[in-house]
Amino acid sequence: MALRSIAAIAILAAIINCITPGDAFSFVSKSTITKPVTSTKTASRSSLYMGPPTDPSAPVTELYGEGSRKYRRTVYTHNEWVKHRSSDRFINNLSTLFNSGIYKNIGKEVALVTVMAMFVWGWNLLVGGYQDLAGVMHDPILKENWAMMIGLPLTPFTVLNSSLGLLLVFRTNSSYKRWDEARKFWGLNINHTRDLNRMATAWYGNQSDFDGTEFMEPQTEKLAPIDPAERQYLLGQVSLMTWAFVRSMKRHLSPPAEDEDDYVAEIRSRLTPSQAEAIISAAHRPNRALYDLSVAIEKLPMHFVRKNAINNNLSIFEDTLGGSERLLSSPVPLFYSRHTARFLSTWMLFLPLALYEPFGNSWNHIMMIPATAFTAVCLFGIEELATQLEEPFTILPMQGFCDKIGANCDEIVSWAGQGQEDSSDVVRANLEALMPSR
Repeated sequence: MALRSIAAIAILAAIINCITPGDAFSFVSKSTITKPVTSTKTASRSSLYMGPPTDPSAPVTELYGEGSRKYRRTVYTHNEWVKHRSSDRFINNLSTLFNSGIYKNIGKEVALVTVMAMFVWGWNLLVGGYQDLAGVMHDPILKENWAMMIGLPLTPFTVLNSSLGLLLVFRTNSSYKRWDEARKFWGLNINHTRDLNRMATAWYGNQSDFDGTEFMEPQTEKLAPIDPAERQYLLGQVSLMTWAFVRSMKRHLSPPAEDEDDYVAEIRSRLTPSQAEAIISAAHRPNRALYDLSVAIEKLPMHFVRKNAINNNLSIFEDTLGGSERLLSSPVPLFYSRHTARFLSTWMLFLPLALYEPFGNSWNHIMMIPATAFTAVCLFGIEELATQLEEPFTILPMQGFCDKIGANCDEIVSWAGQGQEDSSDVVRANLEALMPSR
């Protein structure tokens, strides 16, 4: 009897040692993980590439988890949409199944549930008997009175299934809504930076209201003489400070360790030393950059009503900045996230107890193990998706947005004066004809 007990313990120990939580979904050797990685070199890639680095010298910490988020900042063009709609997309997605960062992130949870399923399976074979490969049934190895088969009815899990589904759906939808809202904020930034620079460029030097109404001072000339060099400088400042604001906002929403050095280098390379230091040393850098943009707009020679129209864009920038700060500082209520995680974890850990009997038709109930693991991957994967989406800024291509805004604004202000000088009399006459008489 003692020998049987020792054999049973040895079998269970072997089962548990087959899978360890740290090894699940990990295809990097332990020797690679334990060695410190000093190289930070990553493979060259386009900005449209999505996924962890393929360079073997890349740090292990960038293969999944926090380090891999920088590789998820994908921007689609027509070519990417063609691939996205490809009829081979299912095969392509299945071929990268074991390289998924989501599945690697939940490896410990899946491994723990799988170990639980293997324990239930092995224990019940020890105390309930088993069938060998020849189909011959054998008596239980453990025959003590205390050694009983373990299991639960499937009904409680069926009843709770809909509740768990609702929790996961709400969790995922809330996280996606946060990502969508953050993307819309940056969409507003892109749109209104263009609008601001377009109005500043087209209205530069035109200080009149066209209908003879006097506001704060006597009527000024409709088109005052323009110094091209001064115009280039003043509009260049508007474009530059527009870029400085969105770049400061990007840094404000990014981890300091990832972006601080690059941010300081970019600001100092494009702005004058005094402008750069004023922004870098500010307690709230986006606010300082927005103030400098207001000053740049105020220096433009144009009617104050038109300056007010331009400044409306700055109010929108304040709204997008404040909304982004709200998303960054306020997660989905923690008690909801924690309850969902606890509910899911408990449900999955006890599920193997209920799956042993339903898989009685398989050899020694063995199919309950892969079924449990597959269920764990699916459900823990949904919760992991919600967690990854909840904080959207480190997976949005904000650097690409900033570069795009800077290039667009520089191009717009370069059009200053085009189509205005030669036809100014015609434009003025047409506008005066359209104004109602007073």
